[in-house]
Amino acid sequence: MKEDRNPENIRLLTVTDWSFCGVLIGDDLVPVSNPDLGSDPGVYYLRGRVGAEPGSPDRTEDGSPRGSAAKSEVCISSCNWKTDASEQQQAERRPSERAEYVIKQPGWRSCSVIGSNRQVKMSSVQVESIVKEHALIGEGPVWEESDQTLLFIDIAGQKIHRWSAATNQIHSLKTDDTVGFAVPRRSGGYVAGVGRSIVAVDWTTQKATSLVNVEEDKPENRFNDGKVDPTGRLLAGTMRKDAQTAQVKSGSLYLVNSDLSVTKLLSQVDISNGMDWTQDLKTFFYIDSLSLSVDAFNYDSSTGHLGNRQVVYRMAEGEGLPDGMTLDADGRLWVACYNGGRVIHIDPATGKRLQTVSLPAMKTTSCCFGGPDYSELYVTSASLGLDQSELQKQPQAGNTFRVKGLGVKGRPSHSFTG
Repeated sequence: MKEDRNPENIRLLTVTDWSFCGVLIGDDLVPVSNPDLGSDPGVYYLRGRVGAEPGSPDRTEDGSPRGSAAKSEVCISSCNWKTDASEQQQAERRPSERAEYVIKQPGWRSCSVIGSNRQVKMSSVQVESIVKEHALIGEGPVWEESDQTLLFIDIAGQKIHRWSAATNQIHSLKTDDTVGFAVPRRSGGYVAGVGRSIVAVDWTTQKATSLVNVEEDKPENRFNDGKVDPTGRLLAGTMRKDAQTAQVKSGSLYLVNSDLSVTKLLSQVDISNGMDWTQDLKTFFYIDSLSLSVDAFNYDSSTGHLGNRQVVYRMAEGEGLPDGMTLDADGRLWVACYNGGRVIHIDPATGKRLQTVSLPAMKTTSCCFGGPDYSELYVTSASLGLDQSELQKQPQAGNTFRVKGLGVKGRPSHSFTG
């Protein structure tokens, strides 16, 4: 598109508070040109031209320019923006339909987007990096409502972290082995999966005490993801320490009761990962990452036993591996996609993907809702395995992110009663 095409329709768009700019292709929101776009507000030029009517010589029957890619919408994630008239506009303003647009910033590659019978949409979704620890494998976020703190871990870094929303400070505890999860304990402190042991963690003394050991015949295994159900029982899964050899189905999923008795719920698992429950405790959602699916089980709330396994969502090409997961208050799933750089919103009743939230880190690992009213989504990521050139392209890899403006709320986490 030439710079002087229909200059009367050119608008100057100054983004004053935003997360990133991207192109919505189908349901996938793809960053325009820079994976670290979310960190720098800037000036963009929104150039518009009303398209010809469908069926005209330069248009196809659906109104798309002939020979063009079928890209649907331009999305700029922003809470405030202003036009050349300097009027502050709300995020949901939608410019005219059936138009062709270019969004660019000086020095950056411009991105032409065709919008046949579509809209340029201003979304209120914001993504910000809140913890810049560059974790090797950030994982397992849990929101602690009592003091507005995010608990999460770095598996390979062997650390448990607590980030305070009030002070923006992070405090950490070093573990003796890889740590797969950490969850609050009702009697105080935390319970964590360290190596093949479940340990009690006293944050004040920085001491860990072993409670339960599993798989002593499998020294090559370790705990991975774990979560507490609404009754206070802990479910925790194992996998091979070396993820490159994980596809040998040597992992299992365990249930730990308040008396510390252990029951094996599943075996033949590759990478035991995301889990959550419906509000009525009748359904348990679970991810074995290498199966490339999100599964649902009937859940016996009195015993914790599982039955009637069914696939509710199968990952599409390019979405990566399903990893950590959480449910919102409406009973819909939010799944972090490892090597996909996104979190996907899924309706388990229909198996349909409802929304994609892209992040400036390809190795997104897990997510949970938090904040004063549980309207914020916290997302962890990893940097392990990225070479220097990849780290330059993804400078926020390993960070923890906060997503606002999703229009949904989550539910409080639960504490282990053991």
